[in-house]
Amino acid sequence: MARMGLTPERLIQAGAELADEVGFEQVTVSALARRFDVKVASLYSHLRNSQDLKTGIALLALEELADRAADALAGRAGKDALTAFANVYRDYAREHPGRYAAARLRLAPETAAASAGVRHAQMTRAILRGYDLSEPDQTHAVRMLGSVFHGYVSLELSGGFSHSEPDSEETWSRILDALDALLRNWPAR
Repeated sequence: MARMGLTPERLIQAGAELADEVGFEQVTVSALARRFDVKVASLYSHLRNSQDLKTGIALLALEELADRAADALAGRAGKDALTAFANVYRDYAREHPGRYAAARLRLAPETAAASAGVRHAQMTRAILRGYDLSEPDQTHAVRMLGSVFHGYVSLELSGGFSHSEPDSEETWSRILDALDALLRNWPAR
């Protein structure tokens, strides 16, 4: 095994690549073993099971997304930050559909608390500070943004907008304009 250079990190990276190729749901330890042309049993010294592999891919995806978002947000505020943040998610989903799906995996609470998912929440709240939202409205807005971004990206990836005009780029831009307007004029309680 050492001569092949297999490590948990290398296997998770290969699993992430496989997820982008065949879909996250199709990733298993067996599929990964076929990719490396080794017996499934030889991977169990690095991974406990397929769920362990999927969790690793999810954590990798969350980390990659958080790093991209942090880079995109540097020095931005208000609508510029909102747009940059939204575009990171959309671009990542287009480039890495399997990893994007992995980032939605339900993690054990202690795993989630130690993941880059915490950074995502912190960055979203930092964007919202520019809109002067207090709690509980800030939490409502975090949930709304996540829902809109994920919903749009999911529909777009499945071809839901490819059959009509206007182009989905125009719609995306208008949605971001509408979100910015809503956040600047958040309804009073």
